[in-house]
Amino acid sequence: MIKAYLAIFIGGGLGSVMRYGIQMLLHERIVAYDFPWATFGVNIAGSFLIGLFYALSDRINISAEVRLLLTAGLCGGFTTFSTFSNDCMLMLRQGEWGMALTYVSLSVVLGICACFAGASADR
Repeated sequence: MIKAYLAIFIGGGLGSVMRYGIQMLLHERIVAYDFPWATFGVNIAGSFLIGLFYALSDRINISAEVRLLLTAGLCGGFTTFSTFSNDCMLMLRQGEWGMALTYVSLSVVLGICACFAGASADR
């Protein structure tokens, strides 16, 4: 159990540092900020990576700790959108279209509402 937490901790730290580095690099290179390219880029990349890591872990015999390091840790630290995308993919693969639509809708709407609430908390 402690190995699993340690794997997630290490992966999360690595993912967070990667995200920060990529965002700083893109912010230095992109002059126009009318679209959040850095966030968009890491979210799409993270979605690709979590799909890749889950697919590879199904084909290759890797330990639970390595799988947790790569998915919950690295992708979770890099972006939470990857986990969101994987959850939706699994629901759609299972034919749970209504659940997937509800999940997407609630995640986006409640996420934006929570962001507004956080931004308004200091007023």
